[in-house]
Amino acid sequence: MATASLLAPRTGIDPHPGERYEFTAPATATTARVAREFVTAVLVAAERRLLIENARICVSDTVANVVQHARVPVLSVEVTVHGDRVVVAVRDDDPVRRPYRRQGQAAAGDERGRGLALVRDLASASGVTLVWDELDVVGKQVWFELRESDQA
Repeated sequence: MATASLLAPRTGIDPHPGERYEFTAPATATTARVAREFVTAVLVAAERRLLIENARICVSDTVANVVQHARVPVLSVEVTVHGDRVVVAVRDDDPVRRPYRRQGQAAAGDERGRGLALVRDLASASGVTLVWDELDVVGKQVWFELRESDQA
């Protein structure tokens, strides 16, 4: 089975495709913690320490959404380090349940429904990419892009 993505974080040809790291894990409650450590290790190795705090928050929320809503056994976290940006994508193979924007603001005591709004606030860009197998949607990636120039 070959898969492809539409509506990727960047369209067009990237002259610097970047270094890509991928982590696959069970979709369980403890995976968010492991995903934070994975992303942190990649950013330290890539000398992108200014991005660590926001990356950890965003990857926690995107992984937690998969664990709570997607009903899949595994997920993957992909980190691509480019010259001027880092793109993190969390993939699951549930083509039906897709993230949606919450209507209105969360109530003061409501602990749910804030994650993707927080990702949008912290990231330079974010979105959802559908993953295709020929003409069938087989999953999705929720991605976010971080830039050091936005962290200054």
